[in-house]
Amino acid sequence: MMNVVEFFRNLPKKQCAKCGDVIQEQADCYGNTCHDCEGPAL
Repeated sequence: MMNVVEFFRNLPKKQCAKCGDVIQEQADCYGNTCHDCEGPAL
């Protein structure tokens, strides 16, 4: 059985849904697009 830390460490990197680039994950990162694809901030 795998422990919780090992499970999360083995998850694949988060990728942008539009261009496929790897997204730098942060604690509050809920989106699925990178900064280049999400457009200007409102």
